Amino acid sequence: MTKLALTDDILLTVDKPARYIGNEINMVKKNLDEVDIRFCMCFPDVYEIGMSHLGIQILYDMFNKRKDTYCERVYSPWVDLDKVMREKNIPLFSLETQSAIKDFDFLGITLQYEMCYTNVLQILDLAHIPLMAKDRTNEDPIVIGGGPCTYNPEPLADFFDIFYIGEGETAYDELLDLYKECKNKGYSRKEFLELAADIEGLYIPAFYDVAYNEDGTIKSFETNNEHAKSKIKKQLVYDMSETTYPTKPIVPYIKVTQDRVVLEIQRGCIRGCRFCQAGMLYRPVRERNVEFLKKVAVQMLEATGHEEISLSSLSSSDYSQLQDLVYYLIDECKAKGINISLPSLRIDAFSLDVMSKVQDVRKSSLTFAPEAGTQRLRDVINKGLTEEVILSGAMDAFRSGWNKVKLYFMLGLPTETEEDIEGIAVLSDKIAREYYTIPKDKRNGKVSIVSSTSFFVPKPFTPFQWVKMASREDFLDKQRFLNGKMREQLNQKSIKYNWHEAETTMLEGVFARGDRRLGKVILDAYKDGCLYDAWSEFFDYDKWQKAFADNNLDMDFYTVRERSKEEILPWDYIDIGVTKEFLWNEYMNAQNEKVTPNCKMKCSVCGANTFKTGICTQKRGGNE
Repeated sequence: MTKLALTDDILLTVDKPARYIGNEINMVKKNLDEVDIRFCMCFPDVYEIGMSHLGIQILYDMFNKRKDTYCERVYSPWVDLDKVMREKNIPLFSLETQSAIKDFDFLGITLQYEMCYTNVLQILDLAHIPLMAKDRTNEDPIVIGGGPCTYNPEPLADFFDIFYIGEGETAYDELLDLYKECKNKGYSRKEFLELAADIEGLYIPAFYDVAYNEDGTIKSFETNNEHAKSKIKKQLVYDMSETTYPTKPIVPYIKVTQDRVVLEIQRGCIRGCRFCQAGMLYRPVRERNVEFLKKVAVQMLEATGHEEISLSSLSSSDYSQLQDLVYYLIDECKAKGINISLPSLRIDAFSLDVMSKVQDVRKSSLTFAPEAGTQRLRDVINKGLTEEVILSGAMDAFRSGWNKVKLYFMLGLPTETEEDIEGIAVLSDKIAREYYTIPKDKRNGKVSIVSSTSFFVPKPFTPFQWVKMASREDFLDKQRFLNGKMREQLNQKSIKYNWHEAETTMLEGVFARGDRRLGKVILDAYKDGCLYDAWSEFFDYDKWQKAFADNNLDMDFYTVRERSKEEILPWDYIDIGVTKEFLWNEYMNAQNEKVTPNCKMKCSVCGANTFKTGICTQKRGGNE
């Protein structure tokens, strides 16, 4: 084993050395002589971002509960240490034991967003692991990817040995048991991968061949190994209260993005927003038992000393036991000075009552996500919010003492018109006007409306996976048009407009629906210096354009092109339960501006009930 602790003279030259030294509170320590499997869990971004990711905390806890396995961590070195490591030829190392990543059995990389792809190559490169999976030997770790981006892993297919499709608590134990057996029997890397391919949810990209038509679309996607499955089925946790949960999460010594206890109350969402990938991927909705959550919340707070607890969910308001849980936490936390964070709440009487008890109303702001400026476009995307609900919710909040509101919208949604874009400015102004209907002596100062727009990116396994994405020029025109309309509003001094960068959105759009040919583009861009592309100060659009040109690939082919119903999509071999037929029908409903009821109101037969768990097995007045 190679130990690679950084010397003090190197640590003193880099920003935030605590990113690299480990020894945080609740970090797991094991005797390496007593374990058979070493697994390094990686988040390919800076420490502060990676340490805020709940998924890694869950798997870290789960793996380390196994006596035969030691799970450690690594994050992307920041640019200053990256430079030093290359100059001094220091291999990338783990936080727990400062061991070379190359010495591990597995390197598990979570893929949370498309703009981290060059950081994946940074990790492999600094670890001295061959970038291409085909070049690795028995001396190299098995490189496995997980997370939401693995629902279209094709742009990264050349760099990974395995992709894990689904929720991590299900098939990993079977994989680790298999690896241990193969290791004891002296099996080759290929023999292990062949046996791993028999495990549900595991995709080995080397066992598949892709052919293309002259127009660049996929002609065929075929297996080349008898162990490879024609369909990879998403893995899903059935009982959310019987699975593992980290009651002693690691506490960093420096401030990170999510510096709090995170309590996941449920998975999935009943709402069916047509732009939302997570809402489709994590179906059906599965709740955690409220008594389980109460117990875990107390244990986590005691084990960490954190002063805030956040309830994590795609739509917290839909958790059936929310009131019971929240009032319990208020009683538990108030005397101890612990704040409660409630993201993803609909603004209703209960929410306002709760937030007034857990927030300083004068300092905090409320968040609304109308997504679109007009009712027509909200119906297209199946948002399920009317203007009346938005305005009444804002008014209830203003009467309760709030005067700061954040609004989130998207530009470039399918069927969007100038009227829809102008509607963002109009709705922002209407909310401000609601505030000023309150008598002056009863107002809490001036109102502050912050309206933010991001650009719409079509994602796999959504009803919009076939749509044409707006071009960079179109996005910028929409942004300028909206900015002008914001300035025309009566209350424009009370409204601040924030916007997103178009160039990073275009690249995200390419990778979201891309194919295997993009692997060479990513590799060339990385070799040309692209790194930390999610960070605006490092993103270099010109280098990416050059990488596409050098590989004779057109970015527009992946973005500003409508897909036909018959086209083979790069991710068609993955089965998430939700059927392609349902997604297409929802696409047609969007074009007809037809709203689909949420899962509690009526089952729309999306296909997720194949899992026979969660809300879609319950009779709600529709089909089962």
